[in-house]
Amino acid sequence: MPRRTLTLLTSTLVLIALLCGGVFLSVPYAEMSPGPTVNTLGRAGGKPVLQISGHRTYPTSGNLNMVTVRVTTADYSMNLVEAVYGWLAHDTVVVPHNTLYPEGTTEQQSTQQNAEEFSESQESAKVAALNELGIPVKSRVVVSTVVKDSPAEGRLHAGDLIKEVDGTPVKEPTDVAKLVTRHKAGQKVVFTVIPAGTAAGAAKAGDQQKGGKKVTLTTAKALPPEEPHAIVGIKAGLDHTFPFSIDIKLADVGGPSAGLMFSLGLVDKLTPGDLTGGKFVAGTGTISDKGVVGPIGGIEMKLIGARNAGARYFLTPAENCSAAAADTPSGLTLVKVKTMDGAKKALDKIRSGNTADLPSCSAK
Repeated sequence: MPRRTLTLLTSTLVLIALLCGGVFLSVPYAEMSPGPTVNTLGRAGGKPVLQISGHRTYPTSGNLNMVTVRVTTADYSMNLVEAVYGWLAHDTVVVPHNTLYPEGTTEQQSTQQNAEEFSESQESAKVAALNELGIPVKSRVVVSTVVKDSPAEGRLHAGDLIKEVDGTPVKEPTDVAKLVTRHKAGQKVVFTVIPAGTAAGAAKAGDQQKGGKKVTLTTAKALPPEEPHAIVGIKAGLDHTFPFSIDIKLADVGGPSAGLMFSLGLVDKLTPGDLTGGKFVAGTGTISDKGVVGPIGGIEMKLIGARNAGARYFLTPAENCSAAAADTPSGLTLVKVKTMDGAKKALDKIRSGNTADLPSCSAK
């Protein structure tokens, strides 16, 4: 056999061996790619995304699209060939696995966390929208989640109204942590709560939350990587009572990043005229009850997904602006937003066609 032929054959066999080895060689990476986008003013699964009853609504036009990112699951084992392909592709990002899933996170835990964040973002979107419109919303501090095998398990329950901790009235969720961490691990802390069922019934009837039962817990020590401090194993949150019914119907979506677009969609439906003037606007960002827009992950993939869907403008959280501006798809205009009010003002300019002085993003 000629030497040249032998060399080519050997190289081919080596390449095949490397490829085969790459298929079976797992690497600690995960992949992100553009996910579907949904118009919050439209329908998904045959039903309106935003469903409002008990209050007048108005016709809307155009698009206020929320965007998503597809990610490989927590238990997916990526091989070397897939990682290399992802690194070379323009519409995917390969990142260290623990960037998306901290060590020890199971698929079930990740799914539950995403569902909780999505639910919380929906509530914040409703509150932010109604606050923007000057519609009062009643709020109360409740037990949001209870950690398994913690001092609170079986003693406190999700939905319990927290009135006091050690006799001190609780007004904000952060008050609970402040009052608990005054203790050392192993010390007693006394919660005054109204059980979830009683509290929910009273809120629905418009009654004041009177009385309450005392629950004494022995604090434990927070586990690494947290700094040492006393805990009882709950997360406190806000539960809201709305003056009319608002439902957000969207399946198979998780995380908090659609908050801004949900809130803008609600404002659009609850006010005369329309926010977009028929334009195709997409965007992302968390939203607080007070209308502050926060950063999100996967901005590059969300930009690609939005542009592929037809968006011309993209509402971008200020803290994501630098990364977004570094690789913006052609034909997509980034609009920097910090607050709900700022987003509305930007939409006013888009609707009127006065886009020359839109707040823009720049790459640093």
